[in-house]
Order: sequence, then structure tokens, then C-alpha cells
Amino acid sequence: MKCQNCGSTNFYKLKDDYIKCKQCTKKYSLKKLEKDRLIKTAFCENKTALELSKEMGVNYRTIKDRYDEYRYNIAKFLEDEYNNTIKDYNEYEEYYYFNQRQKNKKIKSLYEAINIMGFYSTGKVYTLLMPKLINRKESNNENFEQYLNWHKIHSKESYKTNLYRFWQFLEENIKRYKGIKEEHFFYYLKECEFRFNYSKDEQIQILLTHIKI
Repeated sequence: MKCQNCGSTNFYKLKDDYIKCKQCTKKYSLKKLEKDRLIKTAFCENKTALELSKEMGVNYRTIKDRYDEYRYNIAKFLEDEYNNTIKDYNEYEEYYYFNQRQKNKKIKSLYEAINIMGFYSTGKVYTLLMPKLINRKESNNENFEQYLNWHKIHSKESYKTNLYRFWQFLEENIKRYKGIKEEHFFYYLKECEFRFNYSKDEQIQILLTHIKI
């Protein structure tokens, strides 16, 4: 492991299952490090906070708070990845996400949907949340909504694209959470982007290397 304070990989072993960095003398509990590793691994195995809290005998809120920290840091990691990548998009598509309550309606309105822009480049999907559509008051509001749906941005043969696979992946993964508040949706979107772009082993390595919580 690397010291979270200075990056050194050299440690002294102390009594009571503690280690100390030779470079900056920061101490670590081996039990806590192992617990952190287990939680990060479980997150990457797509176990819910409730499942893991029961499995480990740990308070649900403790696991849920840790998962939320992971999602926040994953969003920052993906933003850095996006900013550092070569922008060579060979696929792009606009997507309207509806929650289950909205899907159950006979008539869905784009004004209620979460608007997402997706890009595919160099083997990875990147997503951006777009501003919500403003519900116009005019009498031709329905015609305008049909126009937006017809003219939304998408790639040719979009049903064959990697983005199409990602939208399906997003829909299936979001179902597991039994409802997400809209103000938190961004972090769950980025979690799905993270899971789609990286293998489980890569996810674990990224969490262990880049996320100190």
C-alpha cells in the first residue's frame, strides 16, 4: 500500500496491528485498512449498502455514507478522466431518463425526464447532465414536445451503438435502488458510467489508489 499522506510504500510494523509510515510517521490500523478494502470490494461487486450492512453486521447508515463518498469521488475521478482524454467522439446521443413512477404513466412527458448527453470515445462512455426542458405555456406545447423527441441528437443506427448498450445498462442498474432523488441522480449516473467503463478489478484498483475514504 501507499501512505495516504506522502505516498511512501515503506512502513514499520507496530504493536496492536498498527503500521507507521517510515517517511512521514503517519499511523494506520491494519484492521481498519482491511475493513475499508472489504467495503470497496463489495461496492465494486455491486452489493447494495443494505446487503453489505447485513453481511458485515455493520450499521446501514455507516455503509451508505461510505458508498456516497465513493460516488462523490468517482464523479471527480471521471471528470478528470474526461478532461484529460482526447475528444474524438465517434458516437453521441441524447437520452431522456424517466423514473419508475413516470414510466407507469400512460403518457410520459419529456418535461419530467432527466436529459442526458452521452458520448463514446476511445472505448469509454462519457455522460453529461443537460438542463431540464422548460415546460412552455403555449397551446402547441404537445406539438413542441413531439418535435423535441423526433429531433433529439443521436448516432446513426443508434440501436447498435455502445451508447445504446450503456442506456440499457443504466436502466437496469438504477432499478436496484428502488428510487433515487433527482438531486442525487448525477452521482448514480456516474457510478453506472464507472461500472460500464471499467472491469471489476480495475474498479477496485481505482478505488484503492485514488479514494482515501
